[in-house]
Order: sequence, then structure tokens, then C-alpha cells
Amino acid sequence: MIESLLVANRGEIARRIIRTAKRLGIRAIAVYSEADADLPFVAEADEAVLIGPPNPAQSYRNTEAIIAAAKSTGAQAIHPGYGFLSENAEFARTVESSGLIWVGPGADAITAMGDKINARNLMAAAGVPVAPGTTDPAADLDAAVTAAAEIGYPVMVKAAAGGGGMGMGVAVDEAALRTEYDKVRTFAERMFGDGSVLLERYFPRVRHVEVQILGLADGRVVALGERECSVQRRNQKLVEESPSPAVSPELRSRLLAAAVRAGEAVGYRNAGTVECLLDPASGEFFFLEMNTRLQVEHPVTEYVYGVDLVEEQLRVAAGLAPTFDPDALVPRGHAIEMRINAEDPKRFFPGPGVIRTWVEPTGDGVRVDSGYTEGNTVTQFYDSLLAKLIITGATRDEVLERAKAAVAAFQIEGPKNNVPFFAELLDNAEFRSGAYDTGIVSRMR
Repeated sequence: MIESLLVANRGEIARRIIRTAKRLGIRAIAVYSEADADLPFVAEADEAVLIGPPNPAQSYRNTEAIIAAAKSTGAQAIHPGYGFLSENAEFARTVESSGLIWVGPGADAITAMGDKINARNLMAAAGVPVAPGTTDPAADLDAAVTAAAEIGYPVMVKAAAGGGGMGMGVAVDEAALRTEYDKVRTFAERMFGDGSVLLERYFPRVRHVEVQILGLADGRVVALGERECSVQRRNQKLVEESPSPAVSPELRSRLLAAAVRAGEAVGYRNAGTVECLLDPASGEFFFLEMNTRLQVEHPVTEYVYGVDLVEEQLRVAAGLAPTFDPDALVPRGHAIEMRINAEDPKRFFPGPGVIRTWVEPTGDGVRVDSGYTEGNTVTQFYDSLLAKLIITGATRDEVLERAKAAVAAFQIEGPKNNVPFFAELLDNAEFRSGAYDTGIVSRMR
């Protein structure tokens, strides 16, 4: 097993990785920016290195500073968490060329799946269902108009190099397309350094369902069930649950088989997620994208399948067999995760500030993965995620009742937060029924 691990991230995911590393007897090394010096993950690491000012480009995205920190502390491996450099193929290559172990998929797989058009084409060739859309970037507005007419409105306009729900817009007709195309292209150039745009058929009433895959050290790819991710604002997830209330055993079998084919098509190793759009009426699903990293919502899979995904990532990176039997993966129970964000619970605008009160809920089936505690300052420099509230139980109904009690007990004062939204959601008849889709939040507002 790896003996020393540098975590190239911050907040709750850094704490999460450090927790597993220390349980396994691995020396855990943190890197942090000046803004994060007082956060719990820095104190909990065996060693911590200041790598720069608050600006992520000068700290958490600073490849040179991170590699230097790994060298100076004698780290053997680097885990990137999610976000920042986690899906940066050049960083993965730099880590390995520096003589360090990269805890993640290979750079070639990251590259192959990082471009959405290339990924769509690869998946189609592998027999994975894809939605009607462009097979090449729409070179200009006229090309986009022509493509949209062939696909049929409404269409989703997407940044080919985008991710995390960013760089997307919906066009219901040609007039809207002319606006959205320029908007997405400009955003993509600024955020991703690549203005390539693709078009896909937009489905107004669909569910967002994803499959957790793990590429093992022996070359096999296995699927650890699905997660429902349809509670979203601005195409970004707020709630995830496993198993999905919309997925039957027969549909699960098809979903998981397609996800395994997707991983095999790129020789996938380590943890990844195959995201799909599901039409619950027809049972049809379409490939959306592959996230070549650990997902924010991985804890719900950990509970349902009884695995520590971070431990499995480390074992794959070290060339070791998994702790579980790949041929005997059976889901048990139910789990829901709610993303506790520093944002207005009505409009979801960020609301940083000093945390004056922080009281986490406890009890049977309650897990909190937090990045902050009382007295910490939530700054404007990073994602608004404060914590993940994970609720588990034998049935979905049991989990919903536990979730209501946990949300009521979660006390946060100081920064704006979305805990009141979850109280509202857990009383929502559509959500409680399980028959919801990606439009549920907009209907609540």
C-alpha cells in the first residue's frame, strides 16, 4: 500500500481523503492556501504545506507548487479529490513524470473523456446510447443553426470542454439559439480556454442518473450501482440518492452494462462516473458525460455497496486487488446526500461569511462530511459547498424521515445557507413520491 499521500485539494474532500489515509496508516499531507489556514483539514493532516495566496490559480491549481510540496514532504502519491486539477491530464502526466503515483485514471482516459464531442463519439462506437446531437463542433453560428434544424428543437448548447453543469444553455428556437450559442462560446473561451460548442437534443422532462464505475488494477471495469441526481439548480446537483427510485432491476442491468462498456472503451482505471439522461416513461437512457474522478456524491454509493471508494482508489493506484468481490456486488439499503452550501435557499446565490454557529446533526444513519466548523470564514474564492449531509437506512421511507430530523437539527449561523431548502424539499410530495425529474427545483420556485 502507498505509505504517504499528498491531498491536492481543500475543504470537505480533503478531510474525507485524509480520514481514510490515516485509517490505513498512510501519512496524510495537506496543501493549503492563505485563506484556508484555519480550516479543519489543515489541522487534521500529519503535515501541511502553504502553497500560495487565495486565488486558486496561485494555489490549488498551481502545479509547480503542488509538486514542490510533494517533493519536500516525501510524498509517494497525490490524490486530486474533485474539481481543481482532478481532471487535468497534463497535471496527471506531470505527477507521474515526477516519479509520483497518480491516484486517478490515466491521462489518456482523462483526455479522451474531457472533450464532450470526442466522448460522445467514443461512446457511440462502443455501443453506449447517446442523444441525437453533433459529432463535430459547431464551427460558427450558421453551422449551429443548420445542426439544430437537423436535431430538432429544443436543443442543449454545451461547451465541449465544460463540466460540472457549467457552460450550458437551452434554445427552444432559432432566435434563442443565436443568443445561447454566443453566450456559451464566450463563457467556454473564458473558463476553459476552448470555445468549441456542441449541440444535443434537449429533453425537458428527464431524470439525471449516473453509474459509479471502478477500473481495477487487473484491467477489469466494474459498476457499483447508480445514483439519482435530478434535484438540481442551474444544472448543478443539490441532492443525490442511491438506488434511484426510477430504476427497475431490468433497467439497472442495462445501465450498469453500458457504463462498464464506456469504461472499457477507454481502458479506464480507478474511480469514475458515467452520467446519463433517463426518460422514465420509455426507459431509454442516453450518455451525458464521464467524470474522470471521484464524485462529490460518492458517499451514497459507499453505504449501499459497503465500500470505501477512497480506499479502493488507493488500492488501484498501488496495483492491489479490491477489498470486495467484483462478482458479488449487491446493493443494500438506501442513502441520500444533501449538499449544504453557503448560498441563499431561494435564489441560490452565494453568501460567504464567518460561521458563528455550527452544530451538526447526529444519530442513527447520519453522516456529515464537512469542510468547516464554528469560527471558520467562508470566503468568495472557492465553491460554496460547506458540508454533505448523508442519511442512510434500510428503506427510502426510513431515510426520508431521518433526513427531516437531521435537517431540523443542523444549525448554521453566519453565512447564508440552503438548509431551509432541504426542509422544504423533504416535505415536497413530488420528491417524497420518488417520481421527480430535473425540473423539480424550478417547480418549487
